[in-house]
Amino acid sequence: MKNNISVNTQSSIKISGDKIIYFDPFKIKEENHDADFIFITHDHYDHLDYDSINKVQKDNTLIIVPNSIATDALAHHINPQNLIGIDPGENYTIENLAIETIPSYNLNKPFHPLSKYYVGYIITLNNERIYVAGDTDVTPEAKSVNCDIALVPIGGKFTCDYKEAAELINTIKPKTVIPTHYGSIVGSLNDGEEFKKLLNPSIECLIKIK
Repeated sequence: MKNNISVNTQSSIKISGDKIIYFDPFKIKEENHDADFIFITHDHYDHLDYDSINKVQKDNTLIIVPNSIATDALAHHINPQNLIGIDPGENYTIENLAIETIPSYNLNKPFHPLSKYYVGYIITLNNERIYVAGDTDVTPEAKSVNCDIALVPIGGKFTCDYKEAAELINTIKPKTVIPTHYGSIVGSLNDGEEFKKLLNPSIECLIKIK
C-alpha cells in the first residue's frame, strides 16, 4: 500500500485503492468528489478544513471524527447520516474496514491536551496496518503501536520534532515510515532528510512532501 499513499501538505493524506481514503484533507485544489472515507484527527484548521472536505466528499462519503468535535461538524452542514463519531483507544469496523483509534496528544505543550480526546488511526488495508498518528508527541500509546506503515509528524512546535519522531519509529519498528506535518506551517523541508538519517537502516523512509 505504501505506493498508494500521497501527502498533499501537512497531514493531508490520501490512500488510493479499492476505496479512496483521506485523512485530514487540507488545501485541496481540485474538486474530485472521490472520497469513500474521510478521517479527521482533530479540529485545528490545518486538519479540519471544511472547504477541502466539500471538494472530496461524495453523497455517501463516510466522515469519521472524534466525538469531541462531532457537534462542530454538524454545525458545518456535514450530513448526520454520513458522520461517525469515535473515541480514542477503541476498535471499530466500518463497512468492513478495521479501525483502531490511538490517543493523540502533547506531553509538554498546550496545543493538543489529552482532555480533548483527539486521535490517530490505525486502519488495515490488504493485510497491512497503516498508522496515521495525527498531531502527537511520543506518548506511551504511540510507543505501543504495532503497524506496517507509519505516518508521523516531525515538524516540532505543535508535535514531536524529527529527532523525537525518529526515536518513536525506531521503537515501534514499522516496515515503512512516511514523515508528515513539516515544510509549510512548521518545520523545514529539510527535516524529512534529517529524520531519515536517524532511522534504523532496516526501516524504509519515503519522503512524500517535496
